[in-house]
Amino acid sequence: MNKIKYGLGKSVEGDFDSTIDRVTAELKREGFGVLTDIDVAATMKKKLGEEMSPYRILGACNPALAHQAITHEPSIGLLLPCNVVVRQIANGSVYVECMDPVAVLSLVDHPAVGTLASEVRSRLERVLAAL
Repeated sequence: MNKIKYGLGKSVEGDFDSTIDRVTAELKREGFGVLTDIDVAATMKKKLGEEMSPYRILGACNPALAHQAITHEPSIGLLLPCNVVVRQIANGSVYVECMDPVAVLSLVDHPAVGTLASEVRSRLERVLAAL
């Protein structure tokens, strides 16, 4: 698992495109849809002429949990959706990492949001475990 304070992650077997498909399917199994799909590598190539390894940011959202969070804290949209990064790493494998909602949503001083953050984290941990 990842060592950063604001995320959870792991290296997975398989090629980049099939990993994107697997991540998307596992997110769906946990009630998340992918609202955004940012191809960072393609953007860097187009805007800066820079080459980089495949790197995508998936903006995942569980509508029911997001609705609850927004109900408790309307400004929480600044911290949504949950970003999931899929990136090719130096050794050729693929690394998948998720924002840690407990770490990020600790910025919000509301006990109900903390409970929701724990639920989201559990779901994202199950996504990673299934990969």
